Amino acid sequence: MPEGPELHLASLYVNRMCEGVLFSGPVIKSEVSKNPDVPFTSEAYRITAASRGKEVKLTLTPIKTDEPKQRVKAGQVEHPMDIVFRFGMSGYFRFTSEDELPKHAHLRFYSKEKPCRVLSFVDPRRFGSWEPNGTWQPGRGPCVMFEYKKFRENVVSHVSDRAFDRPICEVLLNQKYFNGIGNYLRAEILFRSNIPPFVAAKTVLEGLGLDDSCQNENPVKNESDAKKTSVRTKNKLMKHQMDDLLRLCHTVPLEVVNLGGKGYDPASRDFSDFEAWLQCYYVDGMKTLRDHNGRTIWFRGDPGPMAPKDSKSPKAKKWAKKDDDHDYTNKKKGAKERKTRIKQEGGMKTPKKEKDARLEEAESKRRKSGETHEVNTPQRETRSNARRRKTSSVGVTAGSQRRTMRTTRVKLTLPRSPPGDTT
Repeated sequence: MPEGPELHLASLYVNRMCEGVLFSGPVIKSEVSKNPDVPFTSEAYRITAASRGKEVKLTLTPIKTDEPKQRVKAGQVEHPMDIVFRFGMSGYFRFTSEDELPKHAHLRFYSKEKPCRVLSFVDPRRFGSWEPNGTWQPGRGPCVMFEYKKFRENVVSHVSDRAFDRPICEVLLNQKYFNGIGNYLRAEILFRSNIPPFVAAKTVLEGLGLDDSCQNENPVKNESDAKKTSVRTKNKLMKHQMDDLLRLCHTVPLEVVNLGGKGYDPASRDFSDFEAWLQCYYVDGMKTLRDHNGRTIWFRGDPGPMAPKDSKSPKAKKWAKKDDDHDYTNKKKGAKERKTRIKQEGGMKTPKKEKDARLEEAESKRRKSGETHEVNTPQRETRSNARRRKTSSVGVTAGSQRRTMRTTRVKLTLPRSPPGDTT
């Protein structure tokens, strides 16, 4: 699932690819999408993007002109429109030529140039959403990456709330306080801070203050700074960062941004740098449990006193590159062709259907050869045949009874001949 770093990288991607590009015409939605239509059309407009936590906002800005011939036509939009996107499980942006349009492009913005290019919101699983004329969702807190001071104040001032009585691993996914943190980030943050996932969040966060003293010290940024900083100072700084969970909620996502996220270049989808960066999430040797919401948490050591009693460790899945649904390998192509062929032939045959087919084939051969002897192989009688046989047997019995009664009546009505009469 895309998290805060991925959505920020998505906004950078849109700004980079759409810089200097003019777009034109209406915004097109796919037929299968259940999201709302975007009531925007313009002869010429530009697209810019911004992110906040787990949301991305595209701003469509019409290009104004003073020339009489270029006045706004009927139905054209004169004012900018904001569209707020939430990526769901698999959303991302892609900028391609019109001929290379992705299969799951559910919202499309067409450029004015020839040949035309398209900015698409691609979402294979269709859990993502967009909101025309939208704003940042009010229920979400400040961004952990780019609104750090507000984020810290929001958490520290609400630590006494009931929401923080829950395990820290579950509270970290509460976007009201930790906007931008997702499943892999919570695992990495708790692992680096050496905090068990199932301890009360209130216990972990109670001692933290509104001000982060680490901000007053200049963190090590490059090699030249490292040479000037003593080893003792660096160790002290690192220890302070480890002790301050809120500080890690800010710095760890920024590390992912500097890496390029989970390979955020939709054309390459390269995960190698991200895999090398991971220390806990999907790493061999780590333990896993499902939290009270059914989400899997990776950790090391003791899970903590609030771990679900009946929770079972899910089967470990190997981290693998997931290709788009329309990009089949040879193996997938073979499986797809085989399924298509079976469907055309009348569907797959179950063992029972295969047995019945063999019996019917043997019966037809016997009919052709003129054989009338009984077959020892037992055949299952269908319900309809049994019903017909029962009905016919009942009819035969009733008919024979009627004939017997009629014969008896006839015998009783015949006159008896007198004795000695031989005529």
